[in-house]
Amino acid sequence: MDFDDDAQLDASQVEDSRGMPMGGMALGGGAVGVIGLIVALIFGVNPGHIVGGGDGGGSAPSSGSLSSKCRTGADADQSEDCRIVGVVNSVQAYWKKEFADSGRDYTVAPTRLFSGSTSTACGSATAEVGPFYCPGDKRVYLDLGFFQDLHDKFGAKGGPFAQAYVVAHEYGHHVQDALGTMRKVGGSRQGASSGSVRLELQADCYAGVWAKHAVQTGFFSRPFTSTDITDALDAAGSVGDDRIQRQAQGRADPETFTHGTSAQRQHWFSTGYDSGGPSRCDTFSGGI
Repeated sequence: MDFDDDAQLDASQVEDSRGMPMGGMALGGGAVGVIGLIVALIFGVNPGHIVGGGDGGGSAPSSGSLSSKCRTGADADQSEDCRIVGVVNSVQAYWKKEFADSGRDYTVAPTRLFSGSTSTACGSATAEVGPFYCPGDKRVYLDLGFFQDLHDKFGAKGGPFAQAYVVAHEYGHHVQDALGTMRKVGGSRQGASSGSVRLELQADCYAGVWAKHAVQTGFFSRPFTSTDITDALDAAGSVGDDRIQRQAQGRADPETFTHGTSAQRQHWFSTGYDSGGPSRCDTFSGGI
């Protein structure tokens, strides 16, 4: 994964609230952690379902420090913070063009970096919830410490492109929000064929679609390598419901699945990447 050294980064798309106090926690980290490890640690859509309603409180975040150090693709190759900025820029550049080609307007959604805990329009959450997208305020929330957890707790190989996959997946939820797809979930939030699982697998597929076209956004110097794609598939596989549940409780319970199995997550990312077409990401028709 190699950024174009001359690519111009837009740090305004990433807000930095790390180290800022965030009030309004409804539950402590311990309670969230138990649920997170078994059900919703990875790539949740709405943390409000886990920790209660949000108050939107806390200090106003800023992108100032990122703007001063994250200016070009060369910066993104040297700094994790700037790499996140570069990936966010690329993912949104792709979807902006895709929406425009379909006669739609794409609304830019910021990523907010936080540490420890954060308050959102969907509820208050700790870092243990993992990365998530909040449709209430149309933001992606990310604690960068999650990437170490992905390696240490779930055995993923990690790497820069595994991080990119996580970010692209969350923006897949923003796309679903914009297209009205989230309404298809309704009350079907658990089970092997539930709306929640289908939503998550579609977001995996959208991440693969972006990966196929990422170099065309102008932020990368060359297409991703087979090693990059392997890292993404490894990350997707490490956070399947079946694998997480077996690790946490010794068995998998399909009736409580919310995100899909390891094999399904890898399959749908590959479907998006191999086809390069969002239309191939219809996880709501037929089997998955």
